[in-house]
Amino acid sequence: MEKILVVDDDESILLLLKKMLQDFKCNVFDAENGREGIQITEREHPDLIITDLVMPDIGGLDILKRAKEIDENILVIIVTAHDEMASTITAIQLGAFDYISKPIDQDKFKYIVERALESKRVNGKYLHSSLLSDSLANNYMLIGNTPEIKEIFKQIGMVSINRVTVLIQGGSGTGKELIAKIIHSSGMTKEEPFIAVNCSALSETLLESELFGHVKGAFTGAVRDKKGKFELAGSGTIFLDEISEISLNLQVKLLRVIQEKEFEKVGGETSILLKARIITSTNKNLAELVKHGKFREDLFFRLKVFTIQTPDLNSRCADIPQLVIHFLAKINTDLHKNVNVVPCETIELLQNYNWVGNVRELENILTQAVVRAKGNVLSKEYLLLQNEINDVTANSNSKLISLAEAEKNHIENILQSTNWNKAEAARILDIAKSTLYKKIEELGLTGTEDT
Repeated sequence: MEKILVVDDDESILLLLKKMLQDFKCNVFDAENGREGIQITEREHPDLIITDLVMPDIGGLDILKRAKEIDENILVIIVTAHDEMASTITAIQLGAFDYISKPIDQDKFKYIVERALESKRVNGKYLHSSLLSDSLANNYMLIGNTPEIKEIFKQIGMVSINRVTVLIQGGSGTGKELIAKIIHSSGMTKEEPFIAVNCSALSETLLESELFGHVKGAFTGAVRDKKGKFELAGSGTIFLDEISEISLNLQVKLLRVIQEKEFEKVGGETSILLKARIITSTNKNLAELVKHGKFREDLFFRLKVFTIQTPDLNSRCADIPQLVIHFLAKINTDLHKNVNVVPCETIELLQNYNWVGNVRELENILTQAVVRAKGNVLSKEYLLLQNEINDVTANSNSKLISLAEAEKNHIENILQSTNWNKAEAARILDIAKSTLYKKIEELGLTGTEDT
């Protein structure tokens, strides 16, 4: 049961506040002065303090400061007859949850208290310090409790104890590489190397050399022997991201490697034994690519010995609270911040948002919000949600724009929604990746670089 402390030197106000709090089914403590309020705070560690601003001995701002020293997660609501800008600003800067003016409006008071308690429930349920520590301690965590995620837990358990080839399919930003890393680190390969290759980032010639290595003199610029990723992976895992992007010619060579369990360096004559497990991923439907002759059917069947489908974030919105807390732990550490209170209205807004960029987009939006946050509360006002920005732009800008400006806006929106994953953005725009690079340069677009 939650604890609420009410501090006011006016006995009639104290009784009124306690009466209004009866509906909340909480343990309510009261103090007739600031000194007694601090003593009760030190002893009881209340979830919420409701305190008058001006009192003879110790005022509400001092109680707020001391409460935050005792436990930074204690929420404080300031109540005062002196409703003026300076004290309001100071209270919020010190971390007050809200500020209520006298005479107290009963409905408004109950609404603010309910918001505070809901925030504390979110905070208590998801932002406990032990959970934050766990999030930071394990780099490879698949967050969620929905049936879709629990099914992936089971699949990882089944496949991590052997070396079968795994195909991970799902939208951009759904955690395909994370799942590959969890498979690797959960079973017999955990002590061996994990090597990831982005197949969409390199030309056919460079990718072949990257995968298989080359011998000195194999081509112009090959001044020494080089080990490929298959060799560097040893007995561990090689993860081929965006496998759908490799050429038909390279597909033939990869098929042979999987079938024969050996490969040769580019320009080499000696066969090298393949020891690594192969995990591949794609955000495209390989079965459809096979139908259209863009992907070899025999390779497709070799890759999909075991298939994992990653769900879009929109299909598992119930996992968003846990994801928020997981990312906040990481973001707070990276940015040296302490945003650890998430009101329910913020969670609801995130759960109702259309996540085009999936989990990756959620992490980006949370990072932006933490940078903008002025206290430890992640208020919904700090969230820069793209579809809301688009709505505001559409409503506020009724003037006609040029075709060039429309093109720039559209390309920029697609890049932002894919977290500047240029391969994915080019696919959505239905243009070549080289064309996208040219457009980015011509239009002067800037963002997080991601091949």
